[in-house]
Amino acid sequence: MVEIDGSYGEGGGAIIRISAALSALTLKQIYIKNIRANRSKPGLMPQHLNAIKAVAQLSNAKCDGLSLGASEISFKPEFVKGGKFKIDIKTAGSIAMVLQAFMLPAAFADSSVEITIKGGTDVRWSPTVDYLQNVTLKILETMGYAAEIDMIRRGHYPRGGGVVKVKIEPVKKLNPIKLIDLQFNKIRGLSHAVNLPEHVAVRQAESAEKVLKAGGIESEIEIEHTNNAVGSGSGITLWSDGKIPVGGSYIGERGLKAEKVGQKAAEEILYSISKSAALDKYMGDQIIPYMAIATNSTIKTAELTDHALTNIYVVEKIMEKKLEVEGKLGNIATISVI
Repeated sequence: MVEIDGSYGEGGGAIIRISAALSALTLKQIYIKNIRANRSKPGLMPQHLNAIKAVAQLSNAKCDGLSLGASEISFKPEFVKGGKFKIDIKTAGSIAMVLQAFMLPAAFADSSVEITIKGGTDVRWSPTVDYLQNVTLKILETMGYAAEIDMIRRGHYPRGGGVVKVKIEPVKKLNPIKLIDLQFNKIRGLSHAVNLPEHVAVRQAESAEKVLKAGGIESEIEIEHTNNAVGSGSGITLWSDGKIPVGGSYIGERGLKAEKVGQKAAEEILYSISKSAALDKYMGDQIIPYMAIATNSTIKTAELTDHALTNIYVVEKIMEKKLEVEGKLGNIATISVI
């Protein structure tokens, strides 16, 4: 059994999700203690609980201690199977966070996998589903990963109710990657407004385009306006074109002008572009478990984050791989699987 300290590094939900994912992948039993011990509300929250439940369904795992607020759990997988799965987070908890855990082992199931998740598609402190589609998945496809992400309905805080369906085809192996320098021609994006006036999405897009133009970058942002949702909300996700995109996003909130939402998203992607690294800071931590599976891989990230260091800790503990980091926390860094 592999023991994981849930308070290590940033000590949040990422360490739980990635530990469960790699446990299912390697079929190694794990024990996680001190779950979110340093947070204001320690223990498992709904999105963490549902991520583990999703991976447990996929890997026929036995879980002890799995409940809201739990500070320790054990996870013992048996095999990764194909089939159809459903998860209802029952809150506006992040669908993308559940998929981060689920997508990793699902690629190595014995047959095709389909999962339908109900929850939040566009929530703060999480990748948007648009980011998963246009950044995460595009980069994973260069490694041979094969999946389709279908946004059925958007869901925002506090009501949630978003629905996303994902189909993943099994692969035998993942291809090694060497992603160092950023290359792109223009920025693309999607600005949406749900159960709000269409001008909210338009103003977000126009603001982002103005900021990008001031930075000398051409952009093309689509507008999505719909009333097909439980609640209301808005947001914008941007990504660079090309095979290896970087991304940026921002979520609308009550009292925040649409222009500010667009500006924030543009500033985020401009930050990544200014570093000239192949991956933005979010993808820089998401890609680490996939690199460990493929081996012989190297990436340069716009910023080394606590999440990245936490994922390295988990990978080294469970997969017994050694990763080398050149760079300091908060700065550009190169990460390699030795």
